[in-house]
Amino acid sequence: MTENESAPAPGPDSPASAEGRSGFVTFVGRPNVGKSTLTNALVGEKVAITSDKPQTTRRAIRGILNRPGGQLVIVDTPGLHKPRTLLGQRLNDLVEQVLGDVDVIGFCVPATEKVGPGDRRIAESLNGYGRAQKVAIVTKTDAATREQITKRLIEVDQLREDWAAVIPLSALTRDQLDVLSDELLALMPEGPALYPEGVVTDESTEDRIAEIIREAALDGVRDELPHSIAVVVEDVARREDSDLTDIYADIVVERDSQKGIIIGHKGSRLRDVGVRARAQIEPLLGTKVFLKLHVRIAKEWQRDPKQLGRLGF
Repeated sequence: MTENESAPAPGPDSPASAEGRSGFVTFVGRPNVGKSTLTNALVGEKVAITSDKPQTTRRAIRGILNRPGGQLVIVDTPGLHKPRTLLGQRLNDLVEQVLGDVDVIGFCVPATEKVGPGDRRIAESLNGYGRAQKVAIVTKTDAATREQITKRLIEVDQLREDWAAVIPLSALTRDQLDVLSDELLALMPEGPALYPEGVVTDESTEDRIAEIIREAALDGVRDELPHSIAVVVEDVARREDSDLTDIYADIVVERDSQKGIIIGHKGSRLRDVGVRARAQIEPLLGTKVFLKLHVRIAKEWQRDPKQLGRLGF
């Protein structure tokens, strides 16, 4: 794909892989249980940004996994949480919309943490999505002891009586990933692939660039700042007669103090954000990149419907 192309829309006439099973799966759970890391591991390419900050994912991002028996379309969603802003409410609404449309819901719990009230609330909420099969997934087994994994499997199994499967795995070491993908595919309806072979996401290149920049900006910031960061890509253009792509993007924050944090002393932090983002954007585009970042303020944008609309929420 060129830098301005998005993935082709799926359709019945797509030059898809062989007939088999195909359908949609999404992973749910509390924020920061490893949903985006799991999505990337299954797809085999980074299509969703990851961070140790809660609510990193803000859109329904589709990653596509082709297997010999068919195709899985993985919809990565924000973590369910108690919303404190209009943005938070819209993210929860997005999750609910996705849950109503998918064929399988994978409920994720990290092996390193006890099942708590938030997990129980989310597991119970799955009653509202009767058409989807449910699979329980115990994530991050590489960081847990055997005893912890055993306890989590028992706790998770007791949350619902209708799990189609309960699977422990590690996205980092890829342990049991094939078991999960085989199980998910077996639960999908029969039918042709929904996307052409070779497509790994339906995200536009501009959206992927914006997310890469936001991931770089999230690294190392204070707890209250991540939710206030948004990124808008203003222009992506290949220079004539040059192996160089110019990218101009705005990092949007809510207050003057946050702008200072992002920029850093004499611009040092913003330069670091640019360096780390460029290192991921260049392989995506296949060219060298000139990246110009500008930090601007949109006061209280998380609570302003008009600002949210301008930022794509």
